[in-house]
Amino acid sequence: MEKKELLTISSGEKAQPFQWSVGRYGSKFLAELRDHKRILGIKCSSCGWVYVPPRRVCGKCFVEMSEWVELPPKGTLTAFTVLMFSFVDPDTGKERPVPYGYGYIKFDGADSSFPHFLEETDYKKIKIGARVEAVFEEKRRGHLLDIKHFRIIPK
Repeated sequence: MEKKELLTISSGEKAQPFQWSVGRYGSKFLAELRDHKRILGIKCSSCGWVYVPPRRVCGKCFVEMSEWVELPPKGTLTAFTVLMFSFVDPDTGKERPVPYGYGYIKFDGADSSFPHFLEETDYKKIKIGARVEAVFEEKRRGHLLDIKHFRIIPK
């Protein structure tokens, strides 16, 4: 039997009173981000929807999914905000600097949207429908933040 790697997430210097597993699907997704800078989705065999991040059961059909698909690291911005207040980032345990952009990205070939940070912080320069691409961290660790942020692709 093949040994499975379990990924864990730390809250940095701040204590969190809980732990959770990202499961088989989440582990595969995060390992691919870390090891190959690849975006993996999962496709429903019944309705054809592609979910990123992957989930075990289709939210529309309630069918168990097992067909993995590789998606390009580019997509379309479907919603965004620029936050002007800070908070303690649970990943680092440090206060997150402001302002920062946050948006929902629909990867090319996917049907769900993926929430993540945006590089741009000027709301006047961000538009719904903008094309964006993932910028990966140099040192990756099997975490959603292995994608540093999404950069707007100039026209």
